Amino acid sequence: MKVDILAIAAHPDDVELACAGTLMVHAAQGMKVGVLDLTKGELGTRGTPEIRAAEAADAAVVMGLSVRDNLGLKDGFFRNDTEEQMKLIAAIRKYQPEIVLANAFEDRHPDHGRAARLIADSCFLAGLRRIETVDEKGTLQAPWRPKQVFNFLQDRYETPDFVVDVTPVIERKKEAIRAYKTQFLAPAADNEPKTYISSPAFFESVIARDATFGKMVGVPYAEGFKSVKMLGIRSFGDLINNVT
Repeated sequence: MKVDILAIAAHPDDVELACAGTLMVHAAQGMKVGVLDLTKGELGTRGTPEIRAAEAADAAVVMGLSVRDNLGLKDGFFRNDTEEQMKLIAAIRKYQPEIVLANAFEDRHPDHGRAARLIADSCFLAGLRRIETVDEKGTLQAPWRPKQVFNFLQDRYETPDFVVDVTPVIERKKEAIRAYKTQFLAPAADNEPKTYISSPAFFESVIARDATFGKMVGVPYAEGFKSVKMLGIRSFGDLINNVT
């Protein structure tokens, strides 16, 4: 299935926290949007990989994804090497996204930066015709290179290169995050270990960050992105109005 936008992330729930709103806004515009999780998040302190998979499926319904897939790389130990790149190249050629949204290059979790580099390299290599991959049926895949790769912002604050207004879907974004019941907003009586991300304060900080990014452009909520490539516009009309 070809998609317009594919968010590729190290763990199930990375996308929900950082760019779920952007995916939903563009889905509402008629675009096909999808998520490719690189790992099953099996090293997570809370829950199990099976529960995490069910939570990811629930979140996918909330976000209205056309597809959600998992590459099955090893959580915490995947590498930006030939073997892992070939797996991701095949997935990129399978879904043929015009735009890829990827993990942040610099972040608290080491998987995020490593994923960002793996995604960037694989998106480039996927366009080289002399690299051969096959699909599930053994058919040779055509080369495909996304037009843009944007990195969503995660735990560490960075000044975004641009932001996307997600105000119309902010409540659905919250619902998508809440789908991960084992990970976020843990009740006080929960018997599982408490983690950095399980407290209500963490959830509130995610929404507060979106409010901060929104304030920068005069809207209630926005999600921020970095771009390695210089961005260009054809018209000033492409820009939303800033507060003067």
